[in-house]
Amino acid sequence: MLKYANYDIVFQEVPEEVTLAINISNCPNHCPGCHSKYLWENVGKALDESELNRLVSQYETGITCVCFMGGDNEPDKVSELAKQLKNSHKGLKAAWYSGKNDLPENVGTDHFDYIKLGRYMEEYGPLDSATTNQRMMKRLSDGRVKDITEWFRKNKSVNAPVKAQVTETSKTL
Repeated sequence: MLKYANYDIVFQEVPEEVTLAINISNCPNHCPGCHSKYLWENVGKALDESELNRLVSQYETGITCVCFMGGDNEPDKVSELAKQLKNSHKGLKAAWYSGKNDLPENVGTDHFDYIKLGRYMEEYGPLDSATTNQRMMKRLSDGRVKDITEWFRKNKSVNAPVKAQVTETSKTL
């Protein structure tokens, strides 16, 4: 059974999208240097069609994408949920962050607008590193798939945390 530990609204995981990121537990990859080791455990709430609809309905007017963060232990279920999402919530994009280097052949990917592939390898860095082994793929409107990993490097400063500075001008606004 696919489970999720938590979720959040994020702005940097999927380029130019406001994303509901659902963190799926029971990760089989156990990448050294993983920043989400709590997702290695089989914890959380069942993620099925009903629960996905509940989560999406809460945020649907403020998001443009839903990203399944993980799910490599049950890739067929992630694919089914993406298909259901695209059928039930027209206009929302679907993304998947997989820690596998290749997706299983029997898993359909037509319902994904974005797929990130590749184990996290500390020595190569994350998606915004020039040496990363990971790849972000985007399905174009004509059905072709394009590697857009370079976007993360080009927009690295955009993805940096924003720090507010209080100035005399901003105090008066």
